[in-house]
Amino acid sequence: MSAADREMIEAFKRDVVDPSMTSLVILDFWAEWCGPCKALTPVLEKIAAEYAGKGVLLAKINVDEQKIVAAQFRVQSIPTVYAVFQGQIVADLTQMRSEGQLRQMLDQIIAQLPITGPADAQAEDLAPLIAMGEEVLAAGDVARAEAMFSQLIEMAPDNGAIVAGLVRTRIAQGMMDEAEAVLNAAPASLAKDQGLQQLRASLALARNAVPVQDMSGLEARLAANGDDHEARFELAGGYLAAGNRDAAADALLEIIKRDRAWNEGAARTQLLQLFESVGLEDPWVAAQRRRLSAVLFG
Repeated sequence: MSAADREMIEAFKRDVVDPSMTSLVILDFWAEWCGPCKALTPVLEKIAAEYAGKGVLLAKINVDEQKIVAAQFRVQSIPTVYAVFQGQIVADLTQMRSEGQLRQMLDQIIAQLPITGPADAQAEDLAPLIAMGEEVLAAGDVARAEAMFSQLIEMAPDNGAIVAGLVRTRIAQGMMDEAEAVLNAAPASLAKDQGLQQLRASLALARNAVPVQDMSGLEARLAANGDDHEARFELAGGYLAAGNRDAAADALLEIIKRDRAWNEGAARTQLLQLFESVGLEDPWVAAQRRRLSAVLFG
């Protein structure tokens, strides 16, 4: 083996094999004269950049200049693209030519292998700081908690726990517009974050949950007229503001039972928001959904 070949193998070990011990390496075999290779390059570069935080790297092998590496991988045509982890080929990505196909495959691979990247390390570093912010918020020092989460979100704007923490500090201070602004500014990657979806529902509820000074007056109106849905709906908002979700659910279900179309289905809308804010998997929500089904279909 020539000195050049030994240097080439050492470079391959340094640039591909060693990083693949903890990261997923996309190994792209290409050549200057290969048109399809050049068409695929920007797609691979974009995907690699998008997944860099998850521990994905892109390494390119020019088959004309690095023939010994191409021979080791038995490359017979180009482009040939492999996913390599811990020095072994774990997937053939050659037929994955679109961004969507590559994302789907990478998501599957990352879910199955112990791949670590900068995002994982950052999440590990941030975890105790997030926990501290949660403790401060739970202790009632909302202003301090807001300051902590505001600093953390500058460090990791795509961390769902941090976004959620900041939103809850704003809601706790009655800053509904500011809380909504934080949710709206969250990156697209958090669009399906269950915790943030619950907070959106909580925010909608908080806007409707207006404290009622004269609950007895509303109750008297209902005693005189059970179909006074406006009074019952206002009473439900008062219950929500007081944290009495059972009474609020009872009131909203009663409106739906009596007139489900009242005010364009406002009672059902608010009840569903209550469910979302608590969490659809919560046992309390499951029980209330059964009650709602009985009212709607019983």
